[in-house]
Amino acid sequence: MKTFSYVRATDVATAVGAIASEPNAKFIGGGTNLVDLMRERVESPDTVVDISALPLTEVEELPGGGVRVGALTRNSHLAAHPLIRARYPVLSQAILTGASAQLRNMATVGGNLLQRTRCPYFYDDTAACNKREPGAGCDAIGGFTRGHAVLGASEACIATHPSDMCVALAALDATVEVRSVRGTRRVPVDGFHLLPGATPHIETVMAADELVTAVELPASPLAANSRYRKVRDRASYAFALVSVAAALEVTGGAVAGVRLALGGVAAKPWRAREAERVLLGAPATEESFRRAAEAELAPAAAQPHNAFKIELARRTITATLRRLLTDGSAA
Repeated sequence: MKTFSYVRATDVATAVGAIASEPNAKFIGGGTNLVDLMRERVESPDTVVDISALPLTEVEELPGGGVRVGALTRNSHLAAHPLIRARYPVLSQAILTGASAQLRNMATVGGNLLQRTRCPYFYDDTAACNKREPGAGCDAIGGFTRGHAVLGASEACIATHPSDMCVALAALDATVEVRSVRGTRRVPVDGFHLLPGATPHIETVMAADELVTAVELPASPLAANSRYRKVRDRASYAFALVSVAAALEVTGGAVAGVRLALGGVAAKPWRAREAERVLLGAPATEESFRRAAEAELAPAAAQPHNAFKIELARRTITATLRRLLTDGSAA
């Protein structure tokens, strides 16, 4: 880890001012991802701006029934919050499947949004990686690819996004609030992360001098009947091979509302809009669930070691929707 300068911000204006004045600066909140990246020399900021003291830790009910979550809210606090557990159970469940209890006690909502891939080639400075060094190539392609993407990948990158929380946020149509010296803007979470294309090192729509200040969840009766299902190699402290965030409403035996997002399969949380389109108005049956999953996964492209993910995703989508249907609240 190289030597760096340290700035402790006490308010948002100071924080965004500090980052704007330093061309190679990074914010640090919980530090659960950035510190690892600095140790591995993947990230080498000249200045670290500590935002852990900023007043961005509130979880507040909004007029109309939505919820605003401060960007420095700890993951464990958000997962346990009564408003989240009652209105957005998929989000609580997703957070609780991520990392370990110790990390969830440190990690923040904003940091979770901005965490970088856990692709082993990204962390290995002897491997070619276009995320780490644009134009270097991608040693994952042709390498060991069991954990890599089957949707939305490119010739430049096949890494996956690691977050569980962000998959749930995608299904919930959340909005991300960001702030800079130029002011505040709001970004739908489904457009916040970017697919790799030819520029996999550009991972979000955020500018380098912007700070995530909050996430807002819209009011959604549909979200009360929601579930997160994560398939991984072991029961804890493992990243998803495939995950599904789903919400379902059934009226008169037909799908009246549905939200689906996938994790572990793409460089960003993957909103399954084709599956939603197929399901809306269709009979709420196993066959409909399977047909929707197949439609979503039709463009999937596997690498030699991860072809199993396509069938695993199909089965996980179907099983998650079936569980929501049989839980009682969707029937």
